[in-house]
Formats: sequence, C-alpha cells, structure tokens
Amino acid sequence: MEQDEYRIRGLINNLSPRSAFRTGMLTGLGIVFLLGFFVLLGILFTKNDGVSAYNQEVKDNGNPLAVAPDSAGTGDINIKPVSAKNDWIKGDRNARISIIEFSDSECPFCQRFHSTMQQIVAEYDGEVNWIYRHFPLVSLHSKASKEAEATECAGEQGGNDAFWAYIDELFAITPANNGLDLNQLPEIAGTIGLDVDQFQTCLDSGKYAQKIQNSISEAQAAGARGTPYSVILAGDKKLVIPGALPLEQVKSMIDTIL
Repeated sequence: MEQDEYRIRGLINNLSPRSAFRTGMLTGLGIVFLLGFFVLLGILFTKNDGVSAYNQEVKDNGNPLAVAPDSAGTGDINIKPVSAKNDWIKGDRNARISIIEFSDSECPFCQRFHSTMQQIVAEYDGEVNWIYRHFPLVSLHSKASKEAEATECAGEQGGNDAFWAYIDELFAITPANNGLDLNQLPEIAGTIGLDVDQFQTCLDSGKYAQKIQNSISEAQAAGARGTPYSVILAGDKKLVIPGALPLEQVKSMIDTIL
C-alpha cells in the first residue's frame, strides 16, 4: 500500500506542468459530474415517491395550488361527517375508524391507492370502514366527472354494493390519465349485472353532475389540493393520509390510533 502511494506520487511529480494541469482539470470535472449525477438521482426519487405531496395536483391557471396547512397532519379539518344515507361505505358501518377518500377515477395514484384501501378494509375487518367521495381533477382528467356520475348511476340502481362493484371494475380496467373510452361505462354496468338501458338513461340525464360538483367543493373545503386525499376519522381525531401511501404506512397510521 505504502509502495503504491510512493509510485503514484512519483508519477505526479514527473508530469509536466501542462500535463499536471490537464490531469487536475479532468479529475475535477469527473468529480463535478459524479456529484451532479447523485443530485439528479435524488431529485428523481423525490418526484416519484408520491408521499411528501399530493400525487395529482389541482391546477389554477396552470399553477399548483398551495397545500392547506392541515394536509400535513392533524388539525381542524373541515370535513362533513359520515352519513349512512348519503355516503358510499365499504366495511362495517359501525367501525371505530373511518377513512374518507376523495378520489379521481382517472388518477393513476388513486388507482394504486384503491388497491391499498381494499386491503385495509379486509385486514381491519370490523375496525375500519372506507368512505368514497368524488374529487375529479377536471383540468387534468376531463372524463373523470362523467365516470363519477356513472358510479352514482350504478349506486342508484343497485345500492351500496353496486356502487362499490362499479368503482372497483372501473379502476381495474381504466388505463388512467384520461385513457378510458367512455363507451365502456355502460359495458361496466352490464359486467356487474345492472340493467344497461336503465343505467344509460341515468347517465345521459346528467342528474348527478351537480352532486359531483358539490363533492369537489367539499373536498377543497376539507383541504384537498390533489388526489388521492384521505382523512382518517376516529372520534374527534382527524389525520390526513398524504397521497397514495403504501399499505404498511397506512397501517402504521391506523395502528397509532387503535
């Protein structure tokens, strides 16, 4: 080791000033390039983690809206209580914990989080229920509002079970990011056993368009600035799930309450 060090020093000392300068400059550029590579890598990982900020941002004149302070954790979140009459609820209606999710059916992060929530309800059977509310980001996904109306038409015809069957199938087949052909909406209705003609009449009427708009306003009033936006409710406790957290992280949040 010591001999190698002397050998390297000897080679450096034998370089001409011009060669030494060139060697030093190339070495410096190599170090700068290496540092830049790791910085860029860090930025890419930060952008893709889907945790520190909402996964899909609402745009206002092309600019992301600021995230409300309550979205970082607990606080006085202005959210409507769960209603057995007006909400779509999956799981035990008397569960100690409710998770209210504001979602967009064309948001790829919502699609991923939908699967996570299915696992949560299954694993916390009787302890956690899931409430689905609409928050289509129309500036990003022009088809999402009509898809939301379709889920309401499914629920009108077949009740709570039909609503969940429809939204589950919708998330299962959509390519996301506005990729679903809206002609498939009545096909989904047929797939889950609904009367397609009755469903189509409901969808064409636009009778649920205002309900979807009201839900968007409710989401924004609750602090939502992107999707998915979810709030854990347990008595007086309110805790925001920031974006499409992985299953284990959502479970950790629930376990702190249980």
